[in-house]
Amino acid sequence: MTQLAFSHLTTPPKLAKDTLRIVPLGGLGEVGRNMAVFEIAGKLLIVDCGVLFPEETQPGVDLILPDFSYIEDRVDDILAVILTHGHEDHIGAVPYLLRLRRDIPLVGSQLTLALVEAKLVEHRIRPKTMVVEEGQVEQFGPFNCEFVAVNHSIPDALAVFIRTAGGTVLHTGDFKMDQLPLDGRITDLRHFARLGEEGVDLFMSDSTNADVPGFTTAEKEIGPTLDRLFGQAKKRIIVASFSSHVHRVQQVLDAAAKHGRKVAFVGRSMVRNMQIAAKLGYLEVPDGILVDLKNVDKLPDEKVVLMSTGSQGEPMAALSRMANGDHRVQVGTGDTVILASSLIPGNENAVFRIINGLLKLGADVIHKGNAKVHVSGHAAAGELLYCYNILEPLNAMPVHGETRHLIANGKIAEESGVPGENIILADNGTVVDLHDGLANIVGQVEVGFVYVDGSSVGEITDADLKDRRILGDEGFISIVTVINRSTGKVVSGPEIHARGVAEEDAVFDEIIPKINAALEEAVAERKDHTTHQLQQVVRRVIGTWVNRRLRRKPMIIPVVLEA
Repeated sequence: MTQLAFSHLTTPPKLAKDTLRIVPLGGLGEVGRNMAVFEIAGKLLIVDCGVLFPEETQPGVDLILPDFSYIEDRVDDILAVILTHGHEDHIGAVPYLLRLRRDIPLVGSQLTLALVEAKLVEHRIRPKTMVVEEGQVEQFGPFNCEFVAVNHSIPDALAVFIRTAGGTVLHTGDFKMDQLPLDGRITDLRHFARLGEEGVDLFMSDSTNADVPGFTTAEKEIGPTLDRLFGQAKKRIIVASFSSHVHRVQQVLDAAAKHGRKVAFVGRSMVRNMQIAAKLGYLEVPDGILVDLKNVDKLPDEKVVLMSTGSQGEPMAALSRMANGDHRVQVGTGDTVILASSLIPGNENAVFRIINGLLKLGADVIHKGNAKVHVSGHAAAGELLYCYNILEPLNAMPVHGETRHLIANGKIAEESGVPGENIILADNGTVVDLHDGLANIVGQVEVGFVYVDGSSVGEITDADLKDRRILGDEGFISIVTVINRSTGKVVSGPEIHARGVAEEDAVFDEIIPKINAALEEAVAERKDHTTHQLQQVVRRVIGTWVNRRLRRKPMIIPVVLEA
């Protein structure tokens, strides 16, 4: 029977000797916010520290962080943060973690750390870093870590094999098994096999594509599609992708060079990341192909390619602003826009709005739904099955994915021979102890969402977001009333003002006598009513009326003053 995590689990017991404790603080039940904490002998090791991007139900939120409360009192026990690769959902929260302790060592590949360091400059943090390569073994206190090359949609991704007195864990990070990758760097299955021979007690594998049968399409298959689209385009070409997708940018540069076009990077993160990738040799830039965005207007439309951010519908990203007509790049009839990325769950509506906006402007929009312009960076079911058969792990704990992905991964594990009772379907905050070859759920710690809203971190609550949703969906009504406490009579008001309710103020005339009567009755019954209690009287009366009369549930802000 698969071990399932439930919210009613209790606080975990004290960690026993020679036992490895694993606590995921993000990345389970969601695509993003990946972070796992490993503990043994009083020391902590962290793998990844990423962000989650907000959905439409979280208005005004910029980023969502893992909940650090589980470790914030133990930051001195953190020996290192291992970063598997340079995507935002794995490194984006590092600046916020380093606010707790700035000298926590960051461990990762050359490109991964370069992207993190550039991000930390904006936060005025100079990190302590250690560059590692595949095959390298490093000791961090009681953790012996061996790094394994894996293929992903960004170069230099690494899996990590963790040896401890409590057992061994292979954490894949994000990976796939592209056999003909653009950079020639495949997932090292021979290395996996050696680790399998040594013994993998717990396999923590990427689940994002676990419900997709077969094998992920090779990255190189995108090239011919881009070549065809570039050959057909009559005017400007705008390609939107993740700002860290070096392989996709490489394919765009190659296609542009073949068709005699110049390329301009659009978006601050795109410019920064591609400069880093080119400097370190991960991106090969043909001579003379790059131009500054400021000089694009001097070129004929048929000679221009814009490599842009905003493929996920982010409201402030370049592509969104182009679709809304408030970017210096004005999209027009005959332009070709290529969305060269997959949809992160939760972003569908935002992306479709952009597609519709671009189509209204006359552009031809190409996306994954109508052309092969993107392949996933995550292992599909067939690839995961290969890994389970090669490693033969004693226990499995799927990570990185929504609940449906984790369950699908768990089924693959069971099909490969992992006993059902050794398969752990955990949630964020689930506490798993590994000892003597057995992994068991032993408790649950409280973890929540930490919202970044402008300069505030963790100050916005779910209640605040509920208020924002109500304001956005239902509007608000304010009522100001002045009452004479000694006579118990309303002497002024109520003055009612509505915004976003789509009704004239005059419609509220019929409820004013009822508000006055309810206030005067309340004061007559009890002279010691507080102002707050009187405001609640007003809220109940008008709230009930608005719900019945207008079929709305707006935010109601009552103000009762005493004369």
